Amino acid sequence: MPSDQQALDFEQALTELESVVERLERGDLPLEEALRVFERGVNLTRQCQGELKSAQQRVDALMKRNNEVAPEPFSISDTARDGATETP
Repeated sequence: MPSDQQALDFEQALTELESVVERLERGDLPLEEALRVFERGVNLTRQCQGELKSAQQRVDALMKRNNEVAPEPFSISDTARDGATETP
């Protein structure tokens, strides 16, 4: 597991976060290790959220620069209603 100081790109951080979740879900870690792994997961989550926010801001800026329609927030409930998907 890389240290917090080692820079990961979004995809690497997400992959590691998935690994952290799997380890914690198994439930076989000693308490201290589980806490350390959980803390790593929190840090990875924050990193991924920050990168997603930054990407969204870049998309918004590009859309405004090109005078295009602003993107609408994605909502799972919009596409998952009754198992059907909506088409624009």
